[in-house]
Amino acid sequence: MHSTPEAGRGRATLMLCHFAGMVDLVALPVWVGTLAQQYGFDLEHAGMIVTAFLLGAVAASLVAAPLYNRLPRAACAFGGYGVAALAFLAAARVADFGTLVPLHLVAGIATGTALSVTHGTIGRSLNPHRLFAMAGTALGIGAVVFYGAVPPVVAAHGGAALFLVFAGLMGAAALACALGFPHVTAAGRIHVGTAPLPRAAWCAILGVACMALNQALTFSMLDRIGVLRGFGQDRVNGVLVVCGLVNLLPAAVAGLLQKRVNPVRVALVAAPLQAALALVVTLSAGFLPYAIAGSVYPAVLIFTHTFLFGLIARLDPSGRALASTPAMMMTGSAIGPALAGSVAMRTGFGGQALLALIVGAAATLCFALVARRAAAQAPVAAPTHH
Repeated sequence: MHSTPEAGRGRATLMLCHFAGMVDLVALPVWVGTLAQQYGFDLEHAGMIVTAFLLGAVAASLVAAPLYNRLPRAACAFGGYGVAALAFLAAARVADFGTLVPLHLVAGIATGTALSVTHGTIGRSLNPHRLFAMAGTALGIGAVVFYGAVPPVVAAHGGAALFLVFAGLMGAAALACALGFPHVTAAGRIHVGTAPLPRAAWCAILGVACMALNQALTFSMLDRIGVLRGFGQDRVNGVLVVCGLVNLLPAAVAGLLQKRVNPVRVALVAAPLQAALALVVTLSAGFLPYAIAGSVYPAVLIFTHTFLFGLIARLDPSGRALASTPAMMMTGSAIGPALAGSVAMRTGFGGQALLALIVGAAATLCFALVARRAAAQAPVAAPTHH
């Protein structure tokens, strides 16, 4: 018997798959920091290794998303997370740039495929906003555990420990998919096969990609900025733990506010706010402003993305746009670490601050276009009532 996204088991599987697939949102600073600290790569090369994983995920998502309604979804999810687990197991046994890059690329392609069918399935559920909020809360809980446990383990046992943690996480998701990946039918959701995506959906997708880029630009360097400013690794790790605790809230709050707040207005406030926090993180000479801005920084994207996920589900009920969520999130994430590393090495953290401002302005413009188009289709932009 098939499980559904509304059933307890199906919901739990989707939440675990979301956490495993979106681990980069949580792990970026630890990932880049580990490659620099434990393996001795400079910021640019450390960023490029993480970028290989994210580019693989983007490419896979771009291929899988348009085919969402024709793919064997359970097989894609199980196979994707299974292959990613094996790739990270292999990465734990090597230490050279030339081998780590292709292994990260394979892990990324596999993860992106599995995550696309996961997000498409959440998008085809009866209440995508609520289910995505629950998945985001699961990611927040996972982040607290990750920040509390992984940096000390990496410090004690070396960089390979990080890849073993990733392998375990992907393996757990693969096992959950094998036991029962939820099945979606057209019931309760409009089934649209091949109609082109509305322009408002494209603008929202681009806006999310810009916010994800800003997230990755600043967050991937959070650890290094703190250490290079002389705040000390222990205090920086403390900021990450607080960051994890703060991240428990935004998705849950977004779930509660579903019918009370217009998603487009949320996005128009969030994009400039995110850029402002990036400026504080990159330019602050004192620990306290850096710590406060760094702690709440990822929460802005998690909160906003929950609303935009629900909005895009209404703009495109077929699930295809939401199956491209990994591409939306990870295009930015993919460019971020390598771009941030090379900008920081050439122009310092001031150059990074300027970049965050430009990207924030682009995101705000995208959401302004969504607002204009949504005003013309008022029923789409208004929060839905069941």
